[in-house]
Amino acid sequence: MEYQYHPSSYGVSSSSHSNHHQQGSTTPKSLSSQRSLVSVPSLNHHHHLHTPNSTVYHHCLTTLKGHTSSYISSLTLSGKFLYTGSSDREIRSWNRIPENSSNNNNNSNTVLTGNGAVKSLVIQSNKLFSAHQDHKIRVWKISTNNNNDNDHDQKYTHVATLPTLGDRASKILIPKNQVQIRRHKKCTWVHHVDTVSALALSRDGTLLYSVSWDRTLKIWKTKDFTCLESLANAHDDAINAVAVSYDGRVYTGSADKKIKVWKKFAGEKKHTLIETLEKHNSGVNALALSSDENVVYSGACDRAILVWEKKEGDDGKMGVVGALRGHTKSILCLSVVADLVCSGSADTTIRIWRGCVDSHEYSCLAVLEGHRASIKCISAVVDCNNNNNNTSQSEALLSFLVYSGGLDCDIKVWQILLPAS
Repeated sequence: MEYQYHPSSYGVSSSSHSNHHQQGSTTPKSLSSQRSLVSVPSLNHHHHLHTPNSTVYHHCLTTLKGHTSSYISSLTLSGKFLYTGSSDREIRSWNRIPENSSNNNNNSNTVLTGNGAVKSLVIQSNKLFSAHQDHKIRVWKISTNNNNDNDHDQKYTHVATLPTLGDRASKILIPKNQVQIRRHKKCTWVHHVDTVSALALSRDGTLLYSVSWDRTLKIWKTKDFTCLESLANAHDDAINAVAVSYDGRVYTGSADKKIKVWKKFAGEKKHTLIETLEKHNSGVNALALSSDENVVYSGACDRAILVWEKKEGDDGKMGVVGALRGHTKSILCLSVVADLVCSGSADTTIRIWRGCVDSHEYSCLAVLEGHRASIKCISAVVDCNNNNNNTSQSEALLSFLVYSGGLDCDIKVWQILLPAS
């Protein structure tokens, strides 16, 4: 078993979009001139309309500034807080809903960690897991000091770095635990040997899944941080995205243009590849599951968001039913809330899609413009505060909040108001 290790500083030899993310340059021509997916029908017949329904409203509530010299490489939401990671190893926590709509520069707490970009962030209880360009996963305990009703002070305490010293030591003396990463260098299989690109948690929070540009998928216990399993050469190129469903299916998206589906069956010790999804023309950058998890959305450098659905009576196998089109450059991130799909792109815009899965009809409700560079990360939630308001307008409209981070170093908070029916 041997890793195909890339010695370059960014670790990916055939995925040009990864270098683009790291360096913050303009999109290479290869990303914006991909041929269209002529074999996949479009599901959005009105994708050219920004707001097909006149009662759809959207605006930017605020711009959070703090990562002044580095782009936003990751973000996640938990309770009242927003957590962001940057390209220069910085993690910040923010009050999720700003007190006012003016630029918010001082409402954050910071910790510096590792080397290079913070590629992914996930929260499990009071623990924050961060994935890094220096091949490591770090674990932080989050403490919140509520000095008063308006002051929420976040404190990070470093708990562990994965793989842990104990995990490495327990395997280093056994030859079968050694893998070749370069001609004259070996390490234990618990190590990632390139950028850790994405993280995901099992639904019960007991397992952490990590994927890397070293082409591996690893599974960790969140209780004691030991590595349970490593799927070497899970893809033919860098892995950029991972998503996990309630039934234990693990979806991985790669620069090799493929999405793979993995599952651990009862009585088995390891995950098994159960399906490979191939329709994209270029590297897959982002994955998201629908609310009922019967649909998988994938975004790639070919500028399309493919919609995959489980086929009835076929053991849950996935089939592509169509594509959402409208972005003019690579799709870099996706988020799903209720029946909305939010996509961020290298074309500097965010698109909000809404559709009926049963009828396979989608429309682009809004195009959010305001970022000055590629949208690298995105997350969306229901705006409970506004939806619980008893004004006549809020009774007729549903409110959602969208958080986005980009290569322009800004974090933006958007509000989307949609008809309730």
